[in-house]
Amino acid sequence: MRTNLDFSPFYRSSIGFDRIFNLLENASPPQNADSWPPYDIAKLGEDTYRIVLAVAGFGEDELTITHEPNMLVIEGAKTENDGVQYLHHGLALRSFARRFELADHVTIVGAKLENGLLIIDLKKEIPEEMKPRRIAINIETDKKAASKRIESAAA
Repeated sequence: MRTNLDFSPFYRSSIGFDRIFNLLENASPPQNADSWPPYDIAKLGEDTYRIVLAVAGFGEDELTITHEPNMLVIEGAKTENDGVQYLHHGLALRSFARRFELADHVTIVGAKLENGLLIIDLKKEIPEEMKPRRIAINIETDKKAASKRIESAAA
């Protein structure tokens, strides 16, 4: 399902935002999307975020966190116990892969596994050269002298 929004007016006055408009147009989740494991995304501050995944039953050695360009991939792979015969198997300890699209300049600060929750902290850090800066206006001394001459000639 695609959105019904028309982004063409934005293309006239913005440059370099094609990727964002494409993401917004294709933002609908896949029809058969797996919702496991459950997760939360929290905004902790102006530029800090946290992702919390419920990964009960998984150890640190069974989880993999990969930071690709503009993508965070979290994978869990549980080893099979072939010698165990279950009378009832209600725990969802299946393998998973969860992907999160990241904005430019979002970095992973850290990750920890606490009480069955995988906690990943993120921060948006804009490089110094990309921050707004004030541009000084240089006034040439020749123009000042020329303007003074014009004023005195008119008088």
